[in-house]
Amino acid sequence: MQWQRRKPAIGSGTQDFYDVSLVDGYNLAMMVEPSGGSGTCLSTGCANDLNLQCPSELAVGSGEACKSACEAFGKPEYCCSGAYASPDTCKPSVYSEMFKASCPKSYSYAYDDATSKFTCTGADYTITFCPSSTSKKSASNTTPTTTRGGTTRPIYGSTTGSGDVNISSWFPNFLT
Repeated sequence: MQWQRRKPAIGSGTQDFYDVSLVDGYNLAMMVEPSGGSGTCLSTGCANDLNLQCPSELAVGSGEACKSACEAFGKPEYCCSGAYASPDTCKPSVYSEMFKASCPKSYSYAYDDATSKFTCTGADYTITFCPSSTSKKSASNTTPTTTRGGTTRPIYGSTTGSGDVNISSWFPNFLT
């Protein structure tokens, strides 16, 4: 996961453009919280542990990190390159949609600007790695669920009694 604070453009004063990106993959939970300032000064990041729901085809090692589909497969449609190098031709994949569902304010693919890029003028920033549940201010704290045949279950797998997520069946559940 990457945090980016872009340098202000000439003539923009002290305006920051910032985001937390899952475009290249995910390895740990992280939150960016602005304090003070003006503009769209919203917290962003991903407080959920995506390694718990990472599809096996994207998993690094035994779950230390989760690659992006671009990194895992190298196909233009996942990398937004070649014939897919524009917002009109590059759309979110099933993988980036999975990331977006858990981390709605993080970049999930190359053209995810509308819900993932923030601007703030004159702010300070607190960056928290592995935030506790009390600091998950802007992240979804629940796993998305689906109900079918009267049974409610997590979209990305089944939950055992201990609360652990079984990722072996995330894809079929994602489509239901």
